[in-house]
Amino acid sequence: MSLKNIAVIGAGTMGNGIAHVFAQSGFSVTLIDVNSAQLEKAVQTIGRNLDRQVSKGSLTEEQKTGTLQRLTTQTDLAAGVANASLVVEAATENTELKLKIFQQLDAAAPADAILATNTSSISITRIASVTKRPELVIGMHFMNPVPVMKLVEIINGYATSKEVTATITELSKQLGKVPCVVNDYPGFIANKILMPMINEAICSLYEGIAGVEAIDSIMKLGMAHPMGPLQLADFIGLDVCLSILQVLHQGFGNPKYAPCPLLVNMVAAGKLGVKSGEGFYTYTPGSKELVVSSRFAG
Repeated sequence: MSLKNIAVIGAGTMGNGIAHVFAQSGFSVTLIDVNSAQLEKAVQTIGRNLDRQVSKGSLTEEQKTGTLQRLTTQTDLAAGVANASLVVEAATENTELKLKIFQQLDAAAPADAILATNTSSISITRIASVTKRPELVIGMHFMNPVPVMKLVEIINGYATSKEVTATITELSKQLGKVPCVVNDYPGFIANKILMPMINEAICSLYEGIAGVEAIDSIMKLGMAHPMGPLQLADFIGLDVCLSILQVLHQGFGNPKYAPCPLLVNMVAAGKLGVKSGEGFYTYTPGSKELVVSSRFAG
């Protein structure tokens, strides 16, 4: 199964990263979003990231130019996927939104096109159920930041064909990634293991066992994690962490996945981490210095 034209749905952090990687790997890519300003911002972000690669010597100016030439943008979903052999959906982690998008994709994309989702927790089987091609629907879960992180978690839905799994596995290798195939249960593997750890770190803070810096330092220095769980939660987005935990809690019916009340309150207050400028830490644009949020300091 040959894949040439790639369509990416959603021009946010994950979508622009996925488009970047495909275009850099030689594929023709159409990045699709209903918001034209978001598309413009995404292309600028990709350009800056390519410039960074050039400055580090990992990419030439010619390769940068070629990457950008292979990338086009589109605000009309049907037009954007009309010639796609693979569509990768990277919209907001919202079940109803994804189901609506996949219904539209099923109607608009070529009948033999593979429909992939970058969901981090939502059932591939449920997403596939709203299409007439469930055997061609698969999870392709990239990690953030996409151009840097090597893992692609490939998730088989109940009806996903072995040929599609093999195709997406090989494609991931062509992108310079390491594919790991898993089955379709809430949180898959990455978030089924990661999110309870993050939630437990938040509960430890909530219960007053230790402060933000102590919790993160213990996990970095004692467990060799490159980033502490609270900083990582900020980086992922506290709203995304909450959404995934809710999927785990509902899907397994196990109280161990219940989101910490502190996490629930922080999301309700709009303290979402890096994206809002404050979570467990305070973030200043252009600065890499971590400052513990005033709410948790002292």
